[in-house]
Amino acid sequence: MISAGGLFSFLLSLRGGGKTGADMKIIIAGDGKIGETLTRQLSAEGHDLTLIDSDPEVLKSTVDRYDVLSVNGNCASLQTLRDAEVEKADLLITAANEDEVNLLSCLTAHGLNPRLHTIARIRNPEYLEQVYSMQELFALSLSINPEQQAAREIEQLIQYPGFLRRETFANGRVEIVELRVEEGSRLCSVALSSLSSVVHCQVLVCAVLRDGSAAAPDGSFVLRAGDRIFVTADTGNLTLLLKNLGITTHRAGRVMIAGGGRISYYLASRLLASGIEVRLIEQDPRTAQRLALQLPKACVVEGDVSIQELLESEGLTHMDAFVSLTGIDELNMIISLYAASRRVPQVITKLGRPENLRMTDRLHLGSVVCPRELCASTIVRYVRAMQNQVGAAKSMHYIADGQAEAMEFIVDRSTPHCGEPLRKLKLRRNVLLACITHEARTEIPNGDSVFSAGDTLVVVTNGDTLIRRLNDIFE
Repeated sequence: MISAGGLFSFLLSLRGGGKTGADMKIIIAGDGKIGETLTRQLSAEGHDLTLIDSDPEVLKSTVDRYDVLSVNGNCASLQTLRDAEVEKADLLITAANEDEVNLLSCLTAHGLNPRLHTIARIRNPEYLEQVYSMQELFALSLSINPEQQAAREIEQLIQYPGFLRRETFANGRVEIVELRVEEGSRLCSVALSSLSSVVHCQVLVCAVLRDGSAAAPDGSFVLRAGDRIFVTADTGNLTLLLKNLGITTHRAGRVMIAGGGRISYYLASRLLASGIEVRLIEQDPRTAQRLALQLPKACVVEGDVSIQELLESEGLTHMDAFVSLTGIDELNMIISLYAASRRVPQVITKLGRPENLRMTDRLHLGSVVCPRELCASTIVRYVRAMQNQVGAAKSMHYIADGQAEAMEFIVDRSTPHCGEPLRKLKLRRNVLLACITHEARTEIPNGDSVFSAGDTLVVVTNGDTLIRRLNDIFE
């Protein structure tokens, strides 16, 4: 059994490693939502990108915005892959609409270039088991399912309520969580230097979103209503944080899901397996009927989630959580706002377009989940691991609406400054060492803190500072 932390190293070893320290030639097949997000992120990191898509207008739009090459054609076609110079490529990422095309593209490309790393987006639940068990046969380095990732993220939020978002590090011992400072909160008008006297536990505010912009606050920063704060602490202190802020939570027993897409199916399956009652509303009769057969323990209702009377008649105000998962961002926002106005304890909103995140900063949408961003962060982490397996991040999460990154690194004997007090170290600009875990003990670092080989470091940086490996944090 491979641990989550060792997964990327294992997968890379199957393909013979990556190009240490060098920018790579990457082919992205499918210029849709995932493709565009990856193009934006990977081009910013300096990689040589080639896009493949069957729609020339879509390609032109992306090429006009980014410094990339493009090939118009079928990404599973031998000639199209040759036109994209797959023989010279280091990595192929396939995100076409059809899973079968993605698999065939990876298989064909690997035949042309056996050293090639391949990542395929596979969304159909029927393929999950065989893709996992036959990954080497399909010539896959990694398979990605954005909907399944989103469902896992949402389930975690429902199982452990109280925060808008939570990212886990150090095998579950450390988290970065998101909280909104509400009007009248105990956090209002509190300077961060005085935070411990209010929350009575050891935490660190590593980023603040105010009016849509992220800030790396110092001790003089004063919190105000509307701020979204990102707090680092060990799991035990986070429980204390909620208690000391007067935020009461209880385990969800009833959840309403709006929309019957793939995320809804994955989420409902997971919640039902945990003994949570699920009420799912879907407008399309065929989809509703199929879900009723696939999820016999759920209550599947055929109806329009935009109709207020339907939500009320199905018991919205008696739910512990409401999750809006339709395919329309605007509809998700509206019904989430309505659920919040009806005082549903926990509201979770799916947004398909990450560019909407800043627009919604002041809206009470509860927790916001973007499947595209979750998928892209996994792929970007794999790319960085390919570049430098030694010292590469064990995990990576985008926080503060993508304006900052939180990364987990393992200190080894080659890491400089082991045993030196942090006050003597010079870190790069906009880099914050947020947490140190020494075996079973976790600390929020101060000037006297030190790290040693085997420790876990959580590092937070803004999007302008690229950190590919642990040694990059030092000046």
